[in-house]
Amino acid sequence: MTITATYDVTGMSCQHCIDAVTAEVGRLPGVEQVQVDLAAGRVTVLSADPLELADVRSAVDEAGFDLAS
Repeated sequence: MTITATYDVTGMSCQHCIDAVTAEVGRLPGVEQVQVDLAAGRVTVLSADPLELADVRSAVDEAGFDLAS
């Protein structure tokens, strides 16, 4: 079963932003796919198991951005 979760991310504005967020979130254990909607500021993650919000927040932070509250 695949879990789908969507997160609001602030500060993304270009292809480099998409690449950075995709790479960092994609490194989390169990992540199968990362889709970034730049215009909406949303990141959709498909994973084998539910992800811990703190782990996603840390990955987005490592990419240089912030999860919206």
